[in-house]
Formats: sequence, structure tokens, C-alpha cells
Amino acid sequence: MNTTTQQDVSALSFEQAVEELERIVSALERGDVALDKSIEIYERGEALKKHCEMLLKAAEDRIEKIRLDRAGKPQGVDPLDADQ
Repeated sequence: MNTTTQQDVSALSFEQAVEELERIVSALERGDVALDKSIEIYERGEALKKHCEMLLKAAEDRIEKIRLDRAGKPQGVDPLDADQ
């Protein structure tokens, strides 16, 4: 995949990347795309998938869970995936 394609993908929002990825999957599932074009859009789909995974990981890293005291009042926050 060329650098221009990677830059194009990195500029997309999560929603835009998912929408394009869904279009690619649909086109590949229909099977009405020429082989060389199928390879090209498959590679783009892989780049989109990696971009979405990166954005999801970044969002997960920012999400925190609220820690409550025995009375049920907020006491602080912990990372979402912290052991309890």
C-alpha cells in the first residue's frame, strides 16, 4: 500500500472508516469486482481495519470507571481495565 493511501486513512474519523470498510466488504462479498481491483480494495480495507482498531484502543485508554465508596458516592476513577 502506498503512503498516500495510509495518509488518507489516518485522516478519517472512526465512523468514516467503518462506513468505507462496510462498502469494501459488501463489494468483495458480491464478487463483481475485478481481481486486481479486489486486491487493491482489500488492502485498503486492511488499512481501514487497523485504523479503526487504533482509534478504538485510544478511546479505551481514555475511558475510566468511577470508583464508589461504601455509601455509593464517587470516590475517584480507575482505568476501565484495572483489576478490581
